[in-house]
Amino acid sequence: MMHQQRSGEWLSPSGDTEDIVALLAPRLAYFAGVARTEHVTRAAQEMNVPQSTLSRAMVRLEQDLGVELFARRGRTVSLTPAGRTFLGSVERALGEIERAAEEVRADADPATGKVAFGFLHTMGAETVPGLIHAFRADHPRVRFSLVQNYGEAMLERLRAGELDLCLTSPVPDAPDLVGRRLDEQKLRLVVPADHLLAGRRRIRLAEAAEEAFVTLEPGYGLRRITDDLCKEAGFKPRVAFEGEEAETLRGLVAAGLGVALLPPPAVPRPGVVELTVTAPRAAREIGVAWLEGRPDTPPVAAFKKFLLSRRGRLLHE
Repeated sequence: MMHQQRSGEWLSPSGDTEDIVALLAPRLAYFAGVARTEHVTRAAQEMNVPQSTLSRAMVRLEQDLGVELFARRGRTVSLTPAGRTFLGSVERALGEIERAAEEVRADADPATGKVAFGFLHTMGAETVPGLIHAFRADHPRVRFSLVQNYGEAMLERLRAGELDLCLTSPVPDAPDLVGRRLDEQKLRLVVPADHLLAGRRRIRLAEAAEEAFVTLEPGYGLRRITDDLCKEAGFKPRVAFEGEEAETLRGLVAAGLGVALLPPPAVPRPGVVELTVTAPRAAREIGVAWLEGRPDTPPVAAFKKFLLSRRGRLLHE
């Protein structure tokens, strides 16, 4: 016997998918329980719901789908061919939900949870490994998903929910983000070892106005800082090469292809000399950012607190 569909509640094949999911999802676990036991009373007992609630849910489910899922003999039921087809998909869907629930619970576990942490390429060789090593002294089993990228890309990943925290420069100033300054990193003018300026220890940036510069691509925070510092020094840099990573730029400088404003290297690079810039003041702020209003899991909260505690001693130069 086909059940009569109530007026206005029929879900047509062309109906909105979100409406179908919203209507069916609460009944899927009930359906799987009845299908597994083939007995409404037993399923109600196992799921700790009133039998009448379960019976009504199954009738409504069939009405919403427009097909009979069960052949009924009293309180005993058996799946129709349509019901058996539906059960396979329902069990897979419920299995995915269960796995997803287990995953998010595991990620939020205070002792063994996960932190999705983004940072600048220049932080990857020394700073971030040192930070994580120090943090894990008190949180030895917290896991990390690490992402290296330039600042704007990381902020977009914060907004998309793909990162919990990121180390970036400059510190963002946006209404949907929270940024906290942690430290400052001096920038140096890097020149080839055989350059006329290589015998100097200090330099005013204006003295490099005629040099070819190698820089990061537009959109990188360090590129913006380079352009701003050169403007403050009274010139626009003549850019010969653009790249995506600071150590690649150092290699280009070593090859005699230009000069660059860069943070200190993790390991001294042969073939270049690094000069202190006396004017204008050449430095970049390093800060931590997160999305405004997003609640933290315990491991994220612990790592955020740890980062904030490192204010003024984040970097080792």
